[in-house]
Amino acid sequence: MMSRTQLTVHRPHPRSARIVLGLLTLGALAACGGGRDPSTLTAPRNHLLGVDRGAEGGADELRGGVNAYLWRGAIDTLSFMPLASADAVGGVILTDWYQPSASQNERFKIAAYVLDRRLRSDALRVSVFRQVLQDGQWEDTPVSATTTSDITTRILTRARQLRAENGERDN
Repeated sequence: MMSRTQLTVHRPHPRSARIVLGLLTLGALAACGGGRDPSTLTAPRNHLLGVDRGAEGGADELRGGVNAYLWRGAIDTLSFMPLASADAVGGVILTDWYQPSASQNERFKIAAYVLDRRLRSDALRVSVFRQVLQDGQWEDTPVSATTTSDITTRILTRARQLRAENGERDN
C-alpha cells in the first residue's frame, strides 16, 4: 500500500518536461518488446497470466476478473521501470522508484490498476508519483498534467496492439 498522496497542483518545470519526455520515450522503446518471442502473446493459453480461452469470452479475461490485454499492455509499457509488485489476479502493478539516467535529482514511481474485464479506457487507472532531491531529501513534487494521460494512452495502445495480434477485434 502506498502512503504517498498525489498533489493536484500541476506546474511543469521545463527540465521536468524534458525528463518526462525521455522517460516516455524509454517506455515506448521498452514496449516494443525487443527480444520477446511473439508466439507467447498469441498462444491459446498463457500460463504466466492464467489466461485460458473458454466459454466466458476468450483470452480477454484473467481468472481474477481483469482484462489480460490491459494487464500485459501495462506490464510491457512499464517494463523499463523496476517492479515492486504485480498482482495479475487483482490487476495491480506497482513499480519501484525509477531515476532517469539524465537526471540524478528526480525519480518516478507508477501504480497501474486494471479495474475491469473489458478492454476500455475506464478499465485502467494510472497514478504517477514524482520526487526531487532537495538538500539531500526526496520530496514529493507535482507531475506534469500530461504525464499520467500519456502513460495511460501508451498502455491502452499496447493492449489494443496485443489484442489485434491475437486476432481479436474491438467490440
